[in-house]
Amino acid sequence: MLCRALLLLGLSITAITSQAAASKSGEELYRQHCAACHGYDGNGGVGVPLTLPDFQYSVTNNYLKATIRHGRPGRVMPAFPSLSNADIKALVKYIRRWAPGKPFRYPVTPVLGDAKHGQQLYQQHCMACHGPLGEGGKGTGLTFSRPRDLPIIAPALNNPGFLKAASDQFIKATLMNGREGTPMVSFLKQGLKEQDINDLVVYVRSFEQNPLPKEQKPLEAKEATIAFESSYDLKTTIANLKDAAIGNNFIIIREQTLDEGLVEAGKENPQQHIIYFCNFGFLNQALAIDPRVGLFLPCRITVVEKDGKVMVYALNPSRLSPLFNNSELNKLCHEMNDTYVSIIEDATL
Repeated sequence: MLCRALLLLGLSITAITSQAAASKSGEELYRQHCAACHGYDGNGGVGVPLTLPDFQYSVTNNYLKATIRHGRPGRVMPAFPSLSNADIKALVKYIRRWAPGKPFRYPVTPVLGDAKHGQQLYQQHCMACHGPLGEGGKGTGLTFSRPRDLPIIAPALNNPGFLKAASDQFIKATLMNGREGTPMVSFLKQGLKEQDINDLVVYVRSFEQNPLPKEQKPLEAKEATIAFESSYDLKTTIANLKDAAIGNNFIIIREQTLDEGLVEAGKENPQQHIIYFCNFGFLNQALAIDPRVGLFLPCRITVVEKDGKVMVYALNPSRLSPLFNNSELNKLCHEMNDTYVSIIEDATL
């Protein structure tokens, strides 16, 4: 009996040790999931800066946890449903290292007010930054999308992730105190009374019953690629694609074998080609919305001949909006998808 108990104890200790060894530290998790957008030092980039003292000392741990878990649908910040509660707790602890001290706690009592009056105040004081429908400010990143002296884009208030993370009292405290180091100033200093602020909070909370229209949500695209079979041989298809791209106001950058530079010179596969082309006006417009689009630029189309069949492929631009979690890309994704299809149809039919 004693031997069995010792065996079970040994197995339990081994399991606990293995679980602890498998779990990652907050720093590891931050480097893996957060640093690319928020910066390795937390000073921001594509994502907002996390080191702003007024941010650190005004948000609760629960706010941070809910933000990591649910993200901001359509607003660059993704959700992390696959992280365990322990992982999220470790992440929050690591993020808090930039502002050591006891986390702030807000009362849990709901705010009461007049939503209709709050809407009037929103249109007067908030709409210019947060958008007419609470969709948030435009752009992301520091280089193309917003001025370098603007540390943060106005967040989307009409967003299920924000509304899950932010309590009434958190929103009220932000309105009353402002956010030092950002364009968000105290509404008390702007002459509003506490009841006015209560009305604003109630109006913002009403967004839960009035979500953004469908066109302002990330696109859904089932297919990762656009694919067409060509009616022509490989050489003619490539020539047709170049002509069609030029006809759609693109400049041909280069054409090469798909494996050029990946294999020894002279051993490239002549039946696999890729064409690079660009419209610089469109490129700048896309980068101004989301600099990460640069990963998929310039535009490219792949042509492959196999078993006497010529196939033409392109990445589906409609995948960019959900991939980057940025609903602002919707219009450009639709436009670029239509352009790809038009170019390839012209070249292959």
